[in-house]
Amino acid sequence: MDAMAHREFKDRLFGQFARIGKALSSPRRLEIVDLLAQGERTVEEIAKETSMSVASASQHLQTLKAARMVEARREGIYMHYRLADEDVFRTWQAVRAFAESRLSEVDGVVETYLVDRDALEAVDSSDLLERLRDGSVVVLDVRPEEEYRAGHIPGALSVPVDTLEAALKTLPRDREVVAYCRGPYCVFSDEAVAFLRARGYRARRLGQGLPDWQAAGMPVEG
Repeated sequence: MDAMAHREFKDRLFGQFARIGKALSSPRRLEIVDLLAQGERTVEEIAKETSMSVASASQHLQTLKAARMVEARREGIYMHYRLADEDVFRTWQAVRAFAESRLSEVDGVVETYLVDRDALEAVDSSDLLERLRDGSVVVLDVRPEEEYRAGHIPGALSVPVDTLEAALKTLPRDREVVAYCRGPYCVFSDEAVAFLRARGYRARRLGQGLPDWQAAGMPVEG
């Protein structure tokens, strides 16, 4: 390979690698990847969840699709999108972890908006799995019900955070309650734990979300 061909090879090769970085360079597209890790969504549902117009959501999805990070299927007049495979979530997970380790601003944002989070005493996945096996804990999935149906921790009860008050009469008081939601920065579990503690329950949150639980090789139903 002569020098000119070698240069062309490197330019074209690294240009392909850069497509992934470009696809993930938008905060909105990262949020879409995080959302699709919960399960399949229509463009309209994604737009609503991310506070975007349908046109903007569709444009971001096309960028992710061009990078082979999402796939789509048509059902009637609706397009349904999903992550292409587990590697897409693992890539986002690695980006998130790298930012957490390098950027102090991440902690600053969390501390500004999620006040007194340390007091909620997060439980980790391995501890929760052990306690599930011995029956010493009640697990609540506080995500929207359609996400629960797509996949959930075995034995978890579907109690979307806005229905928690109605579910109080069915929750036992003699066992600790652990709530989980979409990921480490999802506020649903924080809200659920604070709500339950204010009413006398022993409650904690899972430090990770369902996709992180699944990526760690933990069992999932659904």
